[in-house]
Amino acid sequence: MRIEPLEISPQALDEMLRSEEPFHLVDVRAGWEHELVALPDNLLIPLHTLGARAHELDRGKKIVVYCHHGVRSYMAAVALREAGFEALSLAGGIDRWAAEIDPSMKRY
Repeated sequence: MRIEPLEISPQALDEMLRSEEPFHLVDVRAGWEHELVALPDNLLIPLHTLGARAHELDRGKKIVVYCHHGVRSYMAAVALREAGFEALSLAGGIDRWAAEIDPSMKRY
């Protein structure tokens, strides 16, 4: 049995964003965090609403979830996989993204 990784590195996500591969990019942070800084072309679904809003996601597309440091998005990826989605969590969250991919991005 092959076990798929649960996390994606910022570098691999950057490649996905540059490719033509269709996927959902889901921010599971709180609204106030999303207003401070967010990745492009994302859907805000705070973690506490994910169960009720999972129907908004296309089961045919890969899902990459992110949060501030990667803890909430890891939990979200686990929950989405248990619900039958192909989901990955951004390792280190948007904070690691800002440090390694886009240093001009606001950090908090």
